[in-house]
Amino acid sequence: MEHVAAATPAWAVLAYLVAGVLFILSLRGLSSPESSQQGNRYGMIGMGIAVATTLITHGVGLPLIVAAIAIGGTIGWFIAQKIQMTAMPELVAGFHSLVGLAAVLVGASAFLNPAAFGIVDAAGEILAVSRVELGLGVAIGAITFSGSVIAFMKLSGRMSGSPILLPGRHVINLGILAGILGLVAYFVFDSQPAVFWTITVLAFAIGFLLIIPIGGADMPVVISMLNSYSGWAAAAMGFTLQNTAMIITGALVGSSGAILSYIMCRAMNRSFISVIAGGFGAEADSGGPKGAAVAKPYKAGSAEDAAFIMKNAESVIIVPGYGMAVSQAQHALREMGDLLKAEGVSVKYAIHPVAGRMPGHMNVLLAESNVPYDEVFELEDINSEFGQCDVAFVIGANDVTNPLAKTDKTSPIYGMPVLDVEKAKTVLFIKRSMGGVGYAGVDNPVFYMDNTMMLLADAKKMVETIVKNLGH
Repeated sequence: MEHVAAATPAWAVLAYLVAGVLFILSLRGLSSPESSQQGNRYGMIGMGIAVATTLITHGVGLPLIVAAIAIGGTIGWFIAQKIQMTAMPELVAGFHSLVGLAAVLVGASAFLNPAAFGIVDAAGEILAVSRVELGLGVAIGAITFSGSVIAFMKLSGRMSGSPILLPGRHVINLGILAGILGLVAYFVFDSQPAVFWTITVLAFAIGFLLIIPIGGADMPVVISMLNSYSGWAAAAMGFTLQNTAMIITGALVGSSGAILSYIMCRAMNRSFISVIAGGFGAEADSGGPKGAAVAKPYKAGSAEDAAFIMKNAESVIIVPGYGMAVSQAQHALREMGDLLKAEGVSVKYAIHPVAGRMPGHMNVLLAESNVPYDEVFELEDINSEFGQCDVAFVIGANDVTNPLAKTDKTSPIYGMPVLDVEKAKTVLFIKRSMGGVGYAGVDNPVFYMDNTMMLLADAKKMVETIVKNLGH
């Protein structure tokens, strides 16, 4: 049966198609730092076309739509003015939750008043294909919402970043997921409210259960996966709303997020399937080196020592981590790199795929401080060079430089590829104090090695002092 809603005008379909092409060009541009600005422009133009087209074709509810845009835009502007770069990961998680909640609300509205959405047949019943769209859209949206809320709380420190492990969690998770899929199939034949709301409640629950077992070290993959979920939720709702732009955009976001998650899982030696099941980075407490760092002898140094060592080195590899982001040390770090290059020192930056709290976190901060793109290298491209470099300069990166990931099967980060900083002739490691550990809760033996000098201070202040000494 055909939908009873008015058909979308031909010009609007064309406009949505143009917007979709621009979104594709945007993703292509974002694949490279050099073309990222142009990619962003394509995305902005495409979204502008999509929004304008929607406003013109929905003139009946225009005042309410404009009011909603005004309210949302004001809130977004206020958040953008207040947010710090260090809080970007939790902001992204928060935005993902809103996308999921929007999908749930649209699905609920369509279920409660299907005639307004043009998804009823001649008998006034919801179309079978629309029932599938509603069931899947609401389920994915609810999972995205509750999962993103947990991710937001973990990333913002409102909830412990340590895994919360439930007995038999994999069986529970897979059982609930199977139940949701079974209910969606049953919903096609019986569209009773009890079925629809049960799907919604179970989806909210599984989103929560999927994320709480995941530890902080694996959170960047979670952010990427939730991004994918939000895209598929938007695509499903696009079918319900008969909106081509939403379908295209949602599919692009969903597929690109899934591909990014797969790439990151491979980089971390994790299973893509276990990401979906939840708890992929968590194991039961095995008595490994978790919690506060154990008091051990270490070699402490000063900014003067670090400046002297690097000034007389031939090569320095800088490894940034979340500590750099917290202290906003990227600008001082770039200045330090420039001074070293002026002394004839080879300077490179090594980026771990999950350094920070979201994909590309370190790349964004380095780009913000105008570090040349050709000096920034990913783990697989630079890891072999640590054995030949004079200095590995680690600034606030713990878990991604921890060699226990290669040797200790009891460690929660075991199996994750790490940067081999310990192989450098000298390791300069900036850390606020020796009392803490990384986000995964694991002490790092690099701190106590003979070739390591610990620089205990705020990262930004330490680098600024090093810069002053390099300038003398």
